[in-house]
Amino acid sequence: MGINEIIINDVGRKMFLLGNEAIVRGFLEGGGGFASTYPGTPSSEIGNVLFRVAKDAGVYFEFSTNEKVALESAAAAAASGVRSMVFMKLAGLNVAADSFMSTVFSGTNAGFIVLTADDPSMHSSGNEQDNRTYARFARMPLLEPRNPDEARRMVKYGFEISEKYKIPVMIRTTTRTSHVRGIVEFGKKLPAKVKGRFEKDSSRFIMIPANSRALEKKLFEKLPLIRSESEISPFNYILGEGRSEVGIVTSGAASNYTIDIVNKYSLPIDILTLGFTYPVPEELMLDFLKKHNKVIVVEELEPFIENDLRVIKEKNGITAEIIGKDGKIFTPLYEYTPDRVKEVLFSVLGVKKDHFSSNEEFPELPSRPPVLCPGCPHRATYYSINKVLMKHKIREVTIFPSDIGCYGLGIQPPFKTNDWILSMGSGIGAANGFSKVTDQPIVSFIGDSTFFHAGIPALINAYHNRDRLIFVILDNSITAMTGHQPNSGNNINGMGEKASPVKIEEIVKGIGIQFVKVIDPYNLKETQQVFEEALNYDGLAVIVARRECALIRDARVRKAGKWTTYTINQDKCTKCKICITQFACPAIFIDQKGNVKIDETLCDGCGVCAKICPFNAIEVKL
Repeated sequence: MGINEIIINDVGRKMFLLGNEAIVRGFLEGGGGFASTYPGTPSSEIGNVLFRVAKDAGVYFEFSTNEKVALESAAAAAASGVRSMVFMKLAGLNVAADSFMSTVFSGTNAGFIVLTADDPSMHSSGNEQDNRTYARFARMPLLEPRNPDEARRMVKYGFEISEKYKIPVMIRTTTRTSHVRGIVEFGKKLPAKVKGRFEKDSSRFIMIPANSRALEKKLFEKLPLIRSESEISPFNYILGEGRSEVGIVTSGAASNYTIDIVNKYSLPIDILTLGFTYPVPEELMLDFLKKHNKVIVVEELEPFIENDLRVIKEKNGITAEIIGKDGKIFTPLYEYTPDRVKEVLFSVLGVKKDHFSSNEEFPELPSRPPVLCPGCPHRATYYSINKVLMKHKIREVTIFPSDIGCYGLGIQPPFKTNDWILSMGSGIGAANGFSKVTDQPIVSFIGDSTFFHAGIPALINAYHNRDRLIFVILDNSITAMTGHQPNSGNNINGMGEKASPVKIEEIVKGIGIQFVKVIDPYNLKETQQVFEEALNYDGLAVIVARRECALIRDARVRKAGKWTTYTINQDKCTKCKICITQFACPAIFIDQKGNVKIDETLCDGCGVCAKICPFNAIEVKL
């Protein structure tokens, strides 16, 4: 039986699952019927698993155009009586925030979970915002799992709390809870309800000021009741009570490191670990403060729990010292590690670092900067546009606003075709501004999925304001960076069923833009010719560089048994190194003797390198 069938069917089984996989199991056990997302790491695997199992599990799942659409879709399903979940990476909640804030006012009829996957230390994100602040801002109940099985149970629990109080519930994971593996024990599944009925209620679901004022009052009336729920939540508990005058309040992934360090070194510390973190369990925290002279707060990023703890201390005249993010002990920067936690605990307890013998020193690993894959069509696009710009001697003054995706790696040498990234869709948005206040050439890049997500409004703005720039849509026919999820340009949907693909060039033409060209990046001659035309065009020029992701092509070609690789004829090679200094495919390298060679295990046979070699030294390996 495969993992997909096991996640759908088994009860009582114990599996070693990713946190994200466990979340899918919790969704199914909780009777979830509708799920939606826009893919983003570290939440991507939730969607990848649902994409594989949704149809067989009898639930509905979709990859939505963006996070705002995903949230609105799930909110509508929940209002119709279907337990629903929307999930996204941390920045996705910014996109969905407008509707997110209003869903707390309107409430829900069936369980509705908003899952945000935060990314302390920014492993795959442009910032490390702490989305717990969104829960407080919206006044939405907040759950924080610390391991995969707790994540599974929290999804079920979240549905129950959501329905009990008719309010959406936020679950906040981090990279370490999303991507850690742990033992997950499968519980009984509730039957999934996938069809409901929407009962009209204009006083709840229409956010006009008169309704919103009344709904906000009702929301405030719910909060004390939800707070009392956090006091008795099974996810808020104390370990080792009465063990010491020193206590720790902790949550999420940081609680794992805390518990491990305390147990490993038999430290005399009591631990209050919180999983239901908003509204905070005031009575539980007050009692903990009363019993300890020092309380250390171990939480990643913002002093979210710490600030509540300090308020409780001051309100009740507690004398306990709170040790938190003062910049000397902990800071709001980056994720915590066992060593970071151990150092603080040893310092507070006065334990000398050499008190415990340890062989825990590990060598520092070499840096591995990400690169475009061998055969990536984006590399050919960047190569061609640089050739044209260098020919006209304007390469260094050209501004390259780019976007978030694989093509963001254009920042790496030798291409350096990335000068500006803020958020999804910001490449063309920023190009609007650059075009108005500078006389420099502008070439903006965006991917196909990001174009559907956030690029269209900015492109409309550029057309309406008569901007002069080149806008390159890098269409590799998939949402590649997050794991090859389908998008609106594909002919399948989140259920793996036939869908209506949307042609990017037709959208562009529909806006009214006159210069619209579709190119194959592997065709260097045609690509460079079109860039020449775009450079000379007095207006907004849009180029759709269409070639499927190399990894998808590789899988298909390997399956067909038609694999081809290239080699370098050393008799023809002059060691000009153009293939390295201007093209930079990771499959091409210089050996210890100074010879330029191709690693056959990396070469995917795209053949573009053979087209750029001026001496025809790169040949098909026979």
